[in-house]
Amino acid sequence: MTFLAPLYLLLGGAVAVPLLIHLLRRRIGLRVEFPAARYLLRAERENSRTLKIRNLLLMMLRILALLAIVVAAARPVARWLGGGHAPTAVAIVLDNSLSSSAVVNGRPLLDQFKAMARDVISGATTADRLWLITIDGHVRGGTASVLRDEINRLEPIAGAGEPVTALTRAATVIRGAGLEARQVALLTDGQRSEWDKPSSIGDAQLLVYAPSVPPPSNRAVTLAEARPMRWTPRGTVAARIQSRDSATYRVSLNGRTFARGAAAPNEEVIVRAAPPERGWVAGTVEIEADELAADNVRYFATWIGAAPGVAVAPAVGPFVKDAIDVLRGSERVTDGRDIAIVGGDEVTSLPALITAPTDPVKVGAANRALERLGVPWRFGARRTGESSVRGTGFDGVTTAARYDLVAQAGAAAETLAVVGRDAWIVGGPRYVVIGSPLSPDATNFPVRASFVPWLGTVLTERLVGEPGQVIAAAPGAQLPRPRWADAMEGATGQRTPLGETLDVPVRAGTYFLTRGDRRVGAVVVNAPPTESVLDRYSTSELRARFQANRTLVTNDASTWEATAFRGASRRSLIEPALLLALLMLVVEAIVLGARGRRAA
Repeated sequence: MTFLAPLYLLLGGAVAVPLLIHLLRRRIGLRVEFPAARYLLRAERENSRTLKIRNLLLMMLRILALLAIVVAAARPVARWLGGGHAPTAVAIVLDNSLSSSAVVNGRPLLDQFKAMARDVISGATTADRLWLITIDGHVRGGTASVLRDEINRLEPIAGAGEPVTALTRAATVIRGAGLEARQVALLTDGQRSEWDKPSSIGDAQLLVYAPSVPPPSNRAVTLAEARPMRWTPRGTVAARIQSRDSATYRVSLNGRTFARGAAAPNEEVIVRAAPPERGWVAGTVEIEADELAADNVRYFATWIGAAPGVAVAPAVGPFVKDAIDVLRGSERVTDGRDIAIVGGDEVTSLPALITAPTDPVKVGAANRALERLGVPWRFGARRTGESSVRGTGFDGVTTAARYDLVAQAGAAAETLAVVGRDAWIVGGPRYVVIGSPLSPDATNFPVRASFVPWLGTVLTERLVGEPGQVIAAAPGAQLPRPRWADAMEGATGQRTPLGETLDVPVRAGTYFLTRGDRRVGAVVVNAPPTESVLDRYSTSELRARFQANRTLVTNDASTWEATAFRGASRRSLIEPALLLALLMLVVEAIVLGARGRRAA
């Protein structure tokens, strides 16, 4: 038996009051022999035993009544007495994150967790309420047989999941069960990066199992990235390997290996390539399998095509022509008419980098040309005076003359740079519009060192080939829907229409975004690199991560299983204590009533 408010036990000192009353009522006097009163002495001897027993009984009844009231105030609880256990609401939170697939002593940790969860469920009765919550927050409820099947089907997810969300939902479902005994039973590997935030489940009991065996040494691919996102057709793959020693790696595109090598621990490896593939392709960086095979491969995607041919209109200015000569020398662009760099009044086709006209008189012609091409932006009022430009890669850029960029109905574009709150450069499908001419008297951007890299990125990543981009995402994330795509292509080639949001798959891999029957981008799903760091909390450290009134953290599987259900099945003893106090008072009243009747 335990007490939820043990300080009230100090009130037990009040039992001295009836004891003191009993002692004060004792009569002590001189004994005098009086012949005429000898018959009274004989009567007193006959009744003395009855009087002493009655006074002692009254004292004990009062003491017991006070003690029962004190115990009730201390809120006593005790384990469920009798066979079985009290009806209990139990939510089993099973950690099926990527790190739980690590092999320890020849067996994945997740298999051990699943076996322990099945053993606990087998001890449930029909009066119990059961739920299974995976570490990504998915809740499954039902009978023991239904949940046993769910456990058998569980597989590790590709990331860390949402442990705080999982525990919160577990506490919510058991709180709504309407049972007094409530318990959250957690099975986890205790990974530090996973339990980096404190978790609370309120007044329910939390039972945690975390293994005591040390984690295995782990190698992992923590970086795989195509640079740039679009290859024309040359590009590079950046990779990094987490390992205590050197590790061999393999780089592939569409399943074809095009590079192998060895990397030092945490070294960033750069692999250059000019592959024959074209269009949107998927790639991987892989290392040899170890005890945690799920992080031995990392995915990336890129678009591969010929270097775009770029035509520069004479009116755009000499600085743009010089920048194109630099890009042509590095083989990122060629001469041609794939992309036009032209003033708004002269643009006739897309894709194009469109600048504001140098002559304000030509603004009307520029807006009519934009309307014919379906570009949902127009050049508005002309602004003069030096103003600073804000945006990535625009440090130190200013404008002296610019036009407001006015969005039309249905405009779907990305703002690349702003002046104050006004858009200065916007980009959309097959177009980029600049609100100033690219001349030094309108803006200092063409003479800045950042101009050539920015221009190369716009030409070879935004305007070349199909529209779209690569979206890097964590497993199971929910992202805004890209407006340039209407479906997602899975690993089997099946296309799923996109809803209001982009629901990222829970399995790692490359998923292509499509528009109509064409690939226009990719979603690359990889586990966060922190999931490959297998450092674990000790049981005492892990206990400090949870905020619960009653928490038991153990690394003994039999203790965890034995405590399930019974650990939460405690009943309150307040009512029995109050009933005992009432009974003592009733008996006292009866004794006093009998004494009064005899006295009368």
